Parts: sequence; structure tokens; C-alpha cells
Amino acid sequence: MFLANNTEFHPSSFLLMGIPGLENAHIWISFPFFAIYLIAVLGNIIILFVIQTEHSLHQPMFYFLAMLACTDLGLSTATVPKMLAIFWFNLKEISFGACITQMYAIHISTGLESVVLTVMAIDRYIAICNPLRYDMILTNRVVAILGLVIVVRTLVFVTPFIFLILRLPFCGVRIIPHTYCEHMGLAKLACASIKTNIIYGLIAFSVGYIDLSVIGFSYVQILRAVFRLPSWDARLKALSTCGSHVCVMLTFYLPALFSFMTHRFGHNIPHFIHILLANLYVAVPPAFNPVIYGVRTEQIRERLLRMFNPKSH
Repeated sequence: MFLANNTEFHPSSFLLMGIPGLENAHIWISFPFFAIYLIAVLGNIIILFVIQTEHSLHQPMFYFLAMLACTDLGLSTATVPKMLAIFWFNLKEISFGACITQMYAIHISTGLESVVLTVMAIDRYIAICNPLRYDMILTNRVVAILGLVIVVRTLVFVTPFIFLILRLPFCGVRIIPHTYCEHMGLAKLACASIKTNIIYGLIAFSVGYIDLSVIGFSYVQILRAVFRLPSWDARLKALSTCGSHVCVMLTFYLPALFSFMTHRFGHNIPHFIHILLANLYVAVPPAFNPVIYGVRTEQIRERLLRMFNPKSH
């Protein structure tokens, strides 16, 4: 729909420019991201297969891990293939509908990941601080309810982003200096006030602070309970049960923190650094999570060893 002043509410397409300033290096940058994507897809599919086929893993902790693996598959698939298309084939154009869909998928996936990590922290808190009642508290029914809450909360906070973008008129330049579409990147192209988008974006982002607060509280309580244990062996065993989760949280929140800090305070940092950090934020956690759980979780590690070397068991 074109208005008299050449303004469109739904432009036909946008141009994703990749990583501005590093165009000549796109082909070389693509190979690490391609490797990361392969690891993410294969690793998370293997994790899901192992959890589904190994009856001993049908426990709340591994149900939440399966949710995390599904989320990681969605996040990496929503971003990396288009990124590689830009790097390899210079396919920079993306339709308006595809851009909105990609934006929605990315924010849904990151929102899901944050709340799943929060629920996993609560799971570890109950397992270590109240082990005798663990099976009574986290029944299959409770896990199903938590799964529903995870999805509903994310949908409630992310879905308004679509309508906030659809209400904006776009005019002039439709170039996005990025490898993927996200809410504020699209909003900044509008030729109207985006104050509502900014305020709602901050509100939605602040939900992540609630998740971090719950995670922080859970691990403070876990540490207090662990250091009350009588022996160092018991303490180390208890800590090792949540070590995988701590590593996964760090791979998710640290790139997010660095990306946020450079956007807010790194005004002298080159723009391509911002874009690279944003790409690492969506590409690295989905690849690292299955590797971390595959290496650090004994049940998954043993099942994988039986799969790849059946004669040794």
C-alpha cells in the first residue's frame, strides 16, 4: 500500500547487508558459522534422540533439556541459513513477510531459552535443596504445566512485537545493516515515532532480568545447601550435577551481555563488532549446549558411548 508521500506500511522487501565493513571477508566468516550450525543441528538432534530412546532419561531435568534442544534448533535455523545465503550467494533481499517471520522466530526462541534456563535452575534447586521431595514436587503433570507456562509466557511477551512493527509506515531506505531481522532494527527504518516500540522493547527485555534474578536466587540457595554438606566429596558431587546448567547459562547470557553493553556504551566500537557479537549470541549457544550436556552429563555421555561403540558395552 503506497501513500501519496511514497510511504508504505508493508514494503515488499528489505535488504540485509550482512556485516558492514567486512564484506570482503564474508566468505571466510561463513565457514566458522557453517561449522557452528552443523554442530547445533546434529548435536541437538542427537540429544533429542538420546532422551527419547533412553527410558532412564525420562525425568524432569531431561524433559527441560529436550525443550532447550528444540529451542536451540529453532534459534539456529531461524538465523544461520539466511546468514550463509548472504555470505555465499549475496542473497541479501528478504520479503517483508519473511522478515517479520524471522524476527518473531528469533525473539520467540531467545525468550523460550531464557525461561527454560530459569526453570532448569529451579529444577536443580529442588533436586539439591529438597531431594527427598523432588519426585513428589516435579511430577509429570507439573512438568507439563511448566512447559505450557514457558510457551504461553513467551508468546504473551513476544507476539506484540509483530503488531508494533505492522503499525509503522516505512519510507526511504530499506537497508538493514545486519544478517537477520530483529525488532529494533526494523523499527529504526520507520518514518514515524517508535517511542512505543522502544518502551515495550525495554519492558520485554526486563523480563530477562526477572529470569536472571530467579536463577541467581536458586544458585545462592544451592551453594548454601552444598556447603552445609559434611564432606568435600558430597559437595563436589552436588555441584557437578548443576555444572552443565551453569556452563549453558554462561554461553547464553555472556554474549547477550556483551552485545547489550556494546550497543549501549560502546559508541566508539566499530559497527561490525556489534553485528559479530549479535551473530555469536544467536549462533554459539545452540551449538555449545548439546556439546556441554553431552560431555558433562553422565547419563547422556554413557548412552552416546553405547551408540557409537556398542561392542564396548
